[in-house]
Amino acid sequence: MKIFKLSLLFCFFYCLGIQAQIKLPKLISDNIILQRDQAVKIWGWASPSEKITVLFNKKNFKTIASNDGKWELVLPAQSAGTGYEMILKGKNEISIKNIAFGDVWLCSGQSNMTVTMERVKERFPEDIASANYPDIRYFFVQTLTNLNTPKDDYPQGEWKTANPENIYTFGAVAYFFARDIYTKYNVPIGIINSSVGGTPIEAWISESGYKNLPDIQKTITKNKDTSYVNSFNRSPSVGKLKIPVIKDIGSIEHWESLDYKPKDWKNFNIPGYWEDQGIKDLNGVVWFRREFEVPKSWLGKPVKLFMGRIVDADEMYVNGKKIGNITYQYPPRRYEIPADLLKEGKNTFVIRVTNTSGKGGFVPDKNYFMTANGEEIDLKGTWQYKVGEAYQPQNFGGFGRSLVQQNQPTALYNAMISPVLPMKIKGILWYQGESNVGNPEPYDVLMPTLITNWRTLWKDEKLPFLVVQLANFQEVNYTPSESNWARLREAQNQALKLPNTAVTVTTDLGEWNDIHPLNKKDIGKRLALSAQNIAYNDKKVIHSGPTFKSQTIENGKIILTFDNVAESITSKDGEELRWFSIADYDKKFVWAKTKIIEKNQIEIWNEEIKNPKYVRYAWQDNPDGVNFYNSANLPASSFRTDGEILDNNKPWKGKKCGVVLTYDDALNVHLDNVIPVLDSLNLKGTFYITASSDAAANRINDWRKAAVNGHELGNHTLYHPCDASAPGMSWVKPEYDLSKYSLLKIQDEIKMCNTYLKAIDGKTKRTFAFTCGHKKVIEGEFIQTLSNEFIAARSVREEMHNLDEQKLMDIDCYSMVERTGDQMIELVKQAQKSGKLLVLLFHGVGGEHSLNVSKEAHSQLVHYLKENEKDIYIDTMFNVAEHINELKK
Repeated sequence: MKIFKLSLLFCFFYCLGIQAQIKLPKLISDNIILQRDQAVKIWGWASPSEKITVLFNKKNFKTIASNDGKWELVLPAQSAGTGYEMILKGKNEISIKNIAFGDVWLCSGQSNMTVTMERVKERFPEDIASANYPDIRYFFVQTLTNLNTPKDDYPQGEWKTANPENIYTFGAVAYFFARDIYTKYNVPIGIINSSVGGTPIEAWISESGYKNLPDIQKTITKNKDTSYVNSFNRSPSVGKLKIPVIKDIGSIEHWESLDYKPKDWKNFNIPGYWEDQGIKDLNGVVWFRREFEVPKSWLGKPVKLFMGRIVDADEMYVNGKKIGNITYQYPPRRYEIPADLLKEGKNTFVIRVTNTSGKGGFVPDKNYFMTANGEEIDLKGTWQYKVGEAYQPQNFGGFGRSLVQQNQPTALYNAMISPVLPMKIKGILWYQGESNVGNPEPYDVLMPTLITNWRTLWKDEKLPFLVVQLANFQEVNYTPSESNWARLREAQNQALKLPNTAVTVTTDLGEWNDIHPLNKKDIGKRLALSAQNIAYNDKKVIHSGPTFKSQTIENGKIILTFDNVAESITSKDGEELRWFSIADYDKKFVWAKTKIIEKNQIEIWNEEIKNPKYVRYAWQDNPDGVNFYNSANLPASSFRTDGEILDNNKPWKGKKCGVVLTYDDALNVHLDNVIPVLDSLNLKGTFYITASSDAAANRINDWRKAAVNGHELGNHTLYHPCDASAPGMSWVKPEYDLSKYSLLKIQDEIKMCNTYLKAIDGKTKRTFAFTCGHKKVIEGEFIQTLSNEFIAARSVREEMHNLDEQKLMDIDCYSMVERTGDQMIELVKQAQKSGKLLVLLFHGVGGEHSLNVSKEAHSQLVHYLKENEKDIYIDTMFNVAEHINELKK
C-alpha cells in the first residue's frame, strides 16, 4: 500500500510537471496571420499561477495563468506587415516565427468549400504553376465532432504558405478569393478553412443560437446523454467477428487477370448508367473491360488516364495490374499508367465498379481518355460488362441504427468553430446548402440564425458574412416546375435581410452532372467582389447581379423592377431573356415572353394568361444557360413573387392575424361555388361534412379532389344532431335531438363520420365542428371524451382571441348570414388591428341553405384576403390548430 501511495504521488508530480509548460493552441503557430488594425488576443495554457512573458516587437507583455491553467493577453493593434517573431517564456520557452498581420477570413460549409486545388488542377494549370504567394496562408481544420461542449483547441493543424508545393491542398474557392483580395490590397491574407462535406447547417450553429428553436434544443439535450448516443451502431452479435465472404464472382475468378478468358460478356456504352442500359435496379458489382492499342511512342513512358466520374467506387486495372482505386463517387478518376505497363499491340483495361444505391455507372459529359506525348486516345464507346455480384436487401432486425455525429446540431460548431473564437477575423465565407435541399423550408430561419449566432460569439454585429448560393445542378427540366434547389436558394437570400451580407449567385457556374462544379475560380472572384464592397467598404465595386425589387400589373402584362443593375439589365447572349414563367392566382406557371423596357425593368407576358399575378425566374434545379445579367456581367438570382417566408416561431407565422374559412354541412354549393374560387386564388378552406347529407353521399370524388388540393375535410357528425330544447330549435327532428343523445351514441356517430372521411382523404387526424354550436348530451359535454380523435373543435360564439387565449377544443367563430362583402372585410380588418384569430362560418354560398351569403359577397371577401395575404395567415383549421399547439408547448 505504501509503495502504491508513493507511485500515485510520483504520478501526480510528474503530470503536474508536464502541465507546467506553456502550451499554445494549434492556431498560434509558425506562419500565422493575425488580424491587422485590431488588438489581438494571444492565449494558451500553463500551470496554475505560472508567470508568462511574451516578447513581441521589442516589447514585453506579461500575464499570469489562472487557477485552471488558462492565460491570455492582448497585443496592441498592428498595421499590415510580415516577418514578425514572438517569444513566450514561462517555465519553458516557445518561439513563433514568420508571423504576419493582415486579414483573416474564416471559410466554412460543406464539400464545395473543401474541394482542393488538386481537384481543379487540369482546369487551372497556370494558376497552380504561378501559386507563389508567401503572404497567403492557409490553415485547414480536420473533421472533428463534439456533441457535448465547445472545445478550445484542435489536436493538430498548421499554417501553410501558398507555393507550388503546398497549393494542391488549399481549398480552391478560398485560394482564388484570397489571391484576388491580396492582389487588390497587397496585405497578407489568412484563410482558416473549417468545413466538412455532406453536413447540414444545423451542425454549425452553437447551442446558444438555438434558444428560439425548442425542438432542436431537445435534440441537443438528448445527444448529451452518453447512453443514448452509445445505443447506436451496436453490433447484434457479441461473438467473434466473421470474416466477410467474397461473393463477387469477378474477384473469385480474377476477371482482371490476363489469363482470364471472357465468356458471356455484353455490350455497354461508356459513359452511361447501367440502369439505363439493361441492368435494372442493381446494387452490387459490375465489371467492364475493353482492349486498346497504343502508339509505339507511348511505350516506356507514363500515361495519364482520365475515366470521368464513376458511381460509386472503382478499381482500375491495366494488363492485369491495379493502377488505382477511389472509394466514393465524387472525385474525378485520374490515374497514371506506369511507364513499363503498356505493351505493343492490344492492352486490356478492366474496371470493377461497386454501387450501393441509385444509378451506378459512368457519369456523362466528363473526360474519358488517356494521353501521352500530346496525343490522346478516346476511351468512350462500346465496352463489355458482366455482373459480378447483386447485393441482396439487408434486414438488420432492428440493429444497425446510426447516429452520424457530424450531422447533429452543434457537433461541428463545438469541435471546429469554437477554437477559432478567440481570434479576430475580417469576415466569413459560407458555402453550404446541398445537405439541406431535401427539406429547404427550415433554412429560412437557420440561415439568419447562423449569421446572428456567429456574430454574437465574435462580439461583432457587423462582421461581414458572404454566402455562396447553390449552383445549377441535375438534369434540365424544360417545363416550369417546383424545385427544392431553387427554394433553398431563396432561403439563402434570407442572409441579405441582415446588414453586411452578400449572396454570390452561381446558377451559371454549375454542372448538371456534378454537385462539385470545377469552376471555383469565378466563385472566388465573385466572393472577392462582395468582400471589396462590404468588408473593405469600396462601394464603387459592383458585387451583385440584378435583384428583384417590385412588380406592377398593367394590361395583362407584369412589369418587374430590379435593383443592382449597374448601368442596365443585359442579355448575356443577346437572346430573349430565358427562364421566366408567369401564372394567374392558380399558380399554374407557363413560360413567359420577355422584353427589357428600361435599364432596370423587364416586361413579361403570355397571351394565354389574361390576368397574370405571379412571376418566377430560374425556379429550376438547373436553369441551364441563364442569360439575365447586369452590365457588370453578374447574373440575377432566381426568385418568385408567389412565395412567402413564414416564421413558424411567431403567432400567425409572423403575420398580423389569422383567418380560417369554414363551410358547414357538405352542400353542393360548396363544391360548385366555393372550391373553384378558393382554388383559383390558391386559398385553402375547411369543409365540415355531415356524412348523411346528399352532397356528401353523392359527390365523394369531388370531395376527394378537394382534399388532394389541400382543403381540410372536417367532422360535422353523421346526422347533424342539435339541441331541440334550445330557443329557436323547434325545427330539429326528435330523432336528432342532441340533448337526448347518450354519450355512447354521439361518440359512435362521430367515429362513423371519421371512418367515412378517412375513406375519402386517408387521414386519421382532423378537426371537429359542434353542430349548431351545441356541446352537451345527457351525460354532459362530450368533446373531451374524443380528444384522441381531434386536434381542435370549432364552436359558434362570435368572438376573436389572440393565440395565447385560444382553447383548441372550443375555438370561436362568426356565422356569416346575409352579410355583405364589406361587412365581412371589416371583420378581417378588426383581426388585423388586434392580432387575433378570425374564424368565419359559411353555410349556403349562393343558395341551398337558409343561412346564406351571396356568391358576390363571398368573392369580394376572399379576394381581399388574397390581396392582403402578406399580412394575413390564411389556412385550414387543422393547420392553424397545429400552429397554435406548437407555440403553446
